[in-house]
This record gives sequence, C-alpha cells and structure tokens, in this order.
Amino acid sequence: MSTPPPVVLELSRLEATHLSGLVGQFAELLAGAAASDRRDPAFERLSPDAYPDDPEAGREFRALTEGDLRDGRIADAALVQQSLADAADLNDVEQDDPRLLEERSIVLDPDGVRAWLRTLAAIRLVLATRLGIDEDDHHADGDPRFGIYDWVGYRLDGLVRAIDRP
Repeated sequence: MSTPPPVVLELSRLEATHLSGLVGQFAELLAGAAASDRRDPAFERLSPDAYPDDPEAGREFRALTEGDLRDGRIADAALVQQSLADAADLNDVEQDDPRLLEERSIVLDPDGVRAWLRTLAAIRLVLATRLGIDEDDHHADGDPRFGIYDWVGYRLDGLVRAIDRP
C-alpha cells in the first residue's frame, strides 16, 4: 500500500498563534487531570464511562486505560504544537502589523494528520463541555461565546475534507 500524500494546511500567523495557545491550554488540562484527584467534566467527556451499567467495571477499565489515553493526547498535542511553531512565531510582529494575516503552510505527514484530527476533536469536546453543548441544538448561532468552538470545528472539517479527497 502506498503512503498517502502530505496534507497542507494554510493558516494565517494569527490563527496559528491562537491555535497554538488552545493546544497548549489543552495539554495543561490533561497534565492537571493527571495530578488531580478531582474529576473535571471536560476530561470526563474525553474519556466516557465504558461500562455505564457496571460502575466497578467502569472504574477498573478507566484505571487500566486512562493514563495511556491521556499520555497519547499529550503526545498528539506536542506534535501539533511542534508543527505550528514556525507559523505561530510572532516575535517580529507588532499588534497591528499586516504580517499577522500572512498565510503559512503547514505540511502534515500521516502521523501529523492523525495527531491534528485527534487533538482538534478533543479540544472541541472540551469547549463543548465548557459551553454546555450536549447536542447540536444547544449551539446558539450568532452567540459570540461559540466563536472559538465554531472555528475549531471549521478547521477540523477542513482537515477531514483534505484527507477525504482522492
């Protein structure tokens, strides 16, 4: 079987910077979940109960799998951060500089694509939890609080479309 071609994402430097910040916050959430005894509802949504009708089996399954899942998500987030590093570098750019809108190409190999898909989907779940979105109809179009949620969804959809092309 042949290796799929790389996927090229086009992001403005400003988008890359914001996305890098979101991914960093996500990684901090995951690291904090590992260190805390308190269960965060967002983290709960990322790893739902495998056995809702059997609490003991659910606890056992979570104890066996949760660390590996979290570590995998942290590794994915690090890979996404790494791929964004050059595009998100704003050291030479002022706040009103038009270079903020310069498009940057991010080339993703198959491992990078999978890491991006998993990370964007997980960030979107965390945002949905924070916003109280349980179903599509809980999303209020035009409500500015949903802007980042929508933007991450837009980027996730674009990535899915890019890998679906023949």
